[in-house]
Amino acid sequence: MNTPNKKCAVMQPTYLPWMGYFDLIDQVDKFVFLDDVQVEKSSWQLRNRIKTAQGELFLAISRKKNKGQELSLIKDTKIDDTVNWRERHIKTIEIAYKKADFFDEVFPFTKALIKSDITTLGSFNINIIKSICDRIGIKKEFVISSEIPDIEGIKDRRVVAICKAIGCDTYLSPTGAAEYINKNNPGGEFVKQNVTLFYHDYKPTAYKQLYGEFLPYVSIIDLLFNEGFNKSLEIVRSGRREKIHYSSFKKQGEL
Repeated sequence: MNTPNKKCAVMQPTYLPWMGYFDLIDQVDKFVFLDDVQVEKSSWQLRNRIKTAQGELFLAISRKKNKGQELSLIKDTKIDDTVNWRERHIKTIEIAYKKADFFDEVFPFTKALIKSDITTLGSFNINIIKSICDRIGIKKEFVISSEIPDIEGIKDRRVVAICKAIGCDTYLSPTGAAEYINKNNPGGEFVKQNVTLFYHDYKPTAYKQLYGEFLPYVSIIDLLFNEGFNKSLEIVRSGRREKIHYSSFKKQGEL
């Protein structure tokens, strides 16, 4: 009997991700949090944006810096709670969304996630993402890359090794990874290792927002506050376009 195809995606755990991140999770069988790579300065692992009466605003997590080492792995990065960033984020979110239709149900949920006693960046972000998935109805198998033994290589080689280790033969990639995947040949290591490669194609659908003209690409909490938990997954899925096979990716002008 042939084993059914299994699809996966691999992404670094980011802070309060945008809608497209959750659509990527929703389309695969297994989703891998890539937590054993370095944190990047001013990266989405450490910050994201919301919509306020003054426009787009970034919320950034404070992290501890290792002595003699500027960067650390996501899983090892310690959150700096000597800086009162958690309360600042909560207060900023409260002010921004207190007039939103679903404030009363979404604010306590969001506040609890930010105030959690988790002190490492990777686990903190993973808890937020998994909690939001559970609340809006995305049920998937989650895997943490640092818990998979004997994974070697970098970039597409590392991702292919992860795919094989968790039993997946199809990979759905964010479009931003195309540059390094296709650097030496179309499809990169995926083609060499017989892993089917598609690119995720997503454009946020406009939904009800506060403060005038629709602003896309903000954190999913903007959607939750304005449309509620029950309707959010439907809106997330409405931005989904047909996934792009690697062989036709250039032809569609995505590079």
